[in-house]
Amino acid sequence: MAAQTVSREYYKNRRSLSERFAEMDEKIKVPSFRQSTGKANEVNYWVFDYPPEQELEVRSHIEWLKKHNRKGFDDYELIIYDLYDIIIDRLTEKGFIEKTKKLESRGGIQRVVTAIQRMLRITDKDNYLVHYMEEHTPENAVVLITGIGKCYPILEAPEVFNKVLYNLPQKFAATPVILFYPGTYTEQELVVFNEFVEDSYYRAFRIAR
Repeated sequence: MAAQTVSREYYKNRRSLSERFAEMDEKIKVPSFRQSTGKANEVNYWVFDYPPEQELEVRSHIEWLKKHNRKGFDDYELIIYDLYDIIIDRLTEKGFIEKTKKLESRGGIQRVVTAIQRMLRITDKDNYLVHYMEEHTPENAVVLITGIGKCYPILEAPEVFNKVLYNLPQKFAATPVILFYPGTYTEQELVVFNEFVEDSYYRAFRIAR
């Protein structure tokens, strides 16, 4: 099915963004949400998909969630990972920014993608993003992952699940992880920006309908 057809039908009867935020916010507060490995012992991974044009509203709500969490009313800590910022910081640390510009001018974006993924060791079980999350994720955390749209095509959503999250140590198995996805997720298909179909994926659940 074409991506545009999927997204049009998918959003046809969708509730408002604020209603879906309310559903997600309530789920996060429930203790069992943070103590389960998910349905049928699946990992506790979730997707909040949204129309790309609502990006700024989503960012604003995430900031509000974090600010509210800091007030100390909750028995968990919201940890927010902007994948784009993490990658840019790593590239800067390694002096790789100017190199990527030259690589793109000589070989196009795909050469940049290959070089950055090699530098981050994305295909390795102990890749940089795995180490980063392991180091910065405390106990009793709820992890929100943002920036996947800004990363595309350097890092795609299926790679985040399959090459990063699934390689985290076992102690993170019950840690809820919510990926904010600018596009469509049908629990079978990922369509970033409602334009480009990524690899099929079905092991995460939509956190708000």
